[in-house]
Amino acid sequence: MDLKLIAAFSLFPVLAFAQAPPWKDRPVLDTAASPQAILHGVPVSAVTVRDGFWSPRRKVNVEVSLPSLLALFEENGIIDNFRRVSGRKDVPRRGPLYTDSDVYKWLEAVAFVLQSGDNPQLRKSAEAVIDDIAAAQEPSGYLNTYFTREHLAERHTNMVGGHELYCAGHLVQGGIAWYRATGDRKLLETGVRLADYVAREFGPGKQPIFEGHPEFELAMIELYRTTGDRKYLDLAGYFLGGDPRNVAKARERDIVYLFTIKPFTERTHLEGHAVRAMYASSGAADYYLETGDKAYWHTLATLWDDMVQRKMYITGGVGSRADGEAFGDPYELPNRQAYTESCAAIGTMFWNWRMFQATGDAKYMDSFERALYNGANSGLSLSGNLYCYRNPLELTGDPKDRIRNPWYDTTCCPPNLQRILASLPGYFYSTSKDGLWVHLFDNNSLNWKLEDGTAIQVSQTTKYPWDGKLELTVSPASAKEFTLHLRRPSWAGSVHVSVAGAAVAAPALEKGYLTVRRTWKPGDKVVVQFDMTPRLVVSNELIRDNIGKVAVERGPLVYCMESLDQPKGTSVFDWRLDSPAGKDSFIFTWKPESLGGVVTLTHHATRPAKPASGQPLYEVKSHAAGQASIQGEVTLVPYYAFHNREITAMQVWIPTR
Repeated sequence: MDLKLIAAFSLFPVLAFAQAPPWKDRPVLDTAASPQAILHGVPVSAVTVRDGFWSPRRKVNVEVSLPSLLALFEENGIIDNFRRVSGRKDVPRRGPLYTDSDVYKWLEAVAFVLQSGDNPQLRKSAEAVIDDIAAAQEPSGYLNTYFTREHLAERHTNMVGGHELYCAGHLVQGGIAWYRATGDRKLLETGVRLADYVAREFGPGKQPIFEGHPEFELAMIELYRTTGDRKYLDLAGYFLGGDPRNVAKARERDIVYLFTIKPFTERTHLEGHAVRAMYASSGAADYYLETGDKAYWHTLATLWDDMVQRKMYITGGVGSRADGEAFGDPYELPNRQAYTESCAAIGTMFWNWRMFQATGDAKYMDSFERALYNGANSGLSLSGNLYCYRNPLELTGDPKDRIRNPWYDTTCCPPNLQRILASLPGYFYSTSKDGLWVHLFDNNSLNWKLEDGTAIQVSQTTKYPWDGKLELTVSPASAKEFTLHLRRPSWAGSVHVSVAGAAVAAPALEKGYLTVRRTWKPGDKVVVQFDMTPRLVVSNELIRDNIGKVAVERGPLVYCMESLDQPKGTSVFDWRLDSPAGKDSFIFTWKPESLGGVVTLTHHATRPAKPASGQPLYEVKSHAAGQASIQGEVTLVPYYAFHNREITAMQVWIPTR
């Protein structure tokens, strides 16, 4: 393991860090020694993302998003909260009680940026923040800027909404990422002291405690993977298992929607706060990867099926209701009222990634990709300084529909989006005992090794997601037999594959991955062509909002209509698509000057001669059927780019004749 505790812990434990394997070679999720993981990630530093789809998003994240968010933290007193506790500043505390977590996520995002390459200015800024954080820690190890001074008596009393452990978990995750980026232990040691405080004070035979907003479990299991200290895994198991003392109290108060009050394995469906449910499920998947507890896997599989079959939007977003930021009933997926918090889409990605480590099943990466390109990608503006908290699938264009904003008092989504973009290279590839896995597609270079130690380089060249052609150059250090696993997206119709210039008539397919086993030589090329024909998608009829409507997808992208792209004087709500999908039903246009460069889709449509807004509220059906109609064409743009030009009416689900 990277990190070993070698001294008896006093109030401030001393940590020694082994250099075998090097700290910088650890992936986002380090499952190298996880008994149930059949796949193992590669470090962010092993993948260089070149010019393509994701490079502008990652560039604006580094140059605009991260610096501007830090400036907003300072402007709104969020960093001063730490200085207040340490005595460095005499100021009132500002912001909601969970603001510490936003700073920790911002630091984690910076750490992932540094894993891709040095950035002296960002590193200097982050080191100053780390210094302020460490100075605010109490000798006991406790650290939270809200539950101190005037709120000291409230410590560990508001377990449902206090977010103490949620903040603690993000501190630990930020510390691990910072250590893996720089070798600097300061933030990690701060997190370890806080984790040890929790382990010392709470649990079986100690004070009971539960976690109102899951996150701590993920951090404790990754800390276990980093240190090898079993107590952190056991602590995660305690929170997931549900302390009987807490369960009894919760049942008295009818608190049933929290995922960590009663045992996780008693869950049969997703309910309540969507982000909390995603984080709880991610922590439970981590726990399964380490313990192999089959009851956890059964519950995880049941909940995942509930999500993708009944409660997920076509964009990969989850969470239907503003009230409680919660899941609704099965098939309750309204478009205009959709809450679909950015953090919830990101939470599905965390969960899918963990499920995938245990199975190698492409269905999890398909779901990951859907959320990445649509439900999460929409959360950050192309300019890099405006964020969506909600990501609805329909908007009226009213000025109150200002979905993108530079700041929210609840600032969870901005740094969450930042850490996903910064860590993205770590999700492109994995290794297993038999070879190399390719999950995501963009221009990039991999410089890593197979699990037997053979050095390997892979180069991807593609215009994905605008074009379905993918070229991979595979170069092991010397000729080597292994299996290349390449994800075949579930949306792809026909797929053509050639290896070393020879067409593969019927490539083997295992759990959604094309598999090619051969003796690979340096410079061998694989060429894959995915069918990118647009698709008209219908939803289950139990989703009442979508009856008589279709959504348009192309490749991994969901498309939408915005009024500003439609014929002058018309709204998106005037039009109906009137021909089936197919190669000839859409006109493709590459617009490099629009929305950072996108492929737009144009499709035949019909609208009534008299706009719907001018028609009666109700009328006899036979009268409505006789109204004159006008033929025309409508234009669609990728959903992730909505409201990047101006506030305008938008819809994903479009009526069809």
